Amino acid sequence: MRRPSRKTALASILFAGALLDIAVTVEAQQPEKVFRIGFLDTSTPSGMAVMVDAFRQELGKLGWIEGKNIAIEYRFAESKADRLPELAADLVRLKVDLIVTRATTVTLAAKRATTTIPIVIAAAADPVSAGLVASLARPGGNVTGLSSLAPT
Repeated sequence: MRRPSRKTALASILFAGALLDIAVTVEAQQPEKVFRIGFLDTSTPSGMAVMVDAFRQELGKLGWIEGKNIAIEYRFAESKADRLPELAADLVRLKVDLIVTRATTVTLAAKRATTTIPIVIAAAADPVSAGLVASLARPGGNVTGLSSLAPT
């Protein structure tokens, strides 16, 4: 089994920070709340196993344990991008507190499904050109995350 990349680990840390920010905001109101995370990806569960394990490990380091104080709703499109809108809408119906995505197409589906639930991108090529955020300095809206811009 290969080790998660630095990019994957950084994305997990970024996500955990966003989750912590949400937790601090609502902690005084609902200290016993179990936060629900929507995890949306175009791949398959087996294809994402390494990333999902890294994601859980990084959350655990910050005290977030699946089944204890967070619940993760996994949705995989099984390499069928046309399923993404339906899966994103399902997460919105479940009223998850946060949606985690990994790629531009997945994030676009999530963004079309909600303007209120925070969406954290683990990796996006150019979120400004894709219409995911207004700018890297001030993303605006409900989408934030990690971008890797490289010259082509």
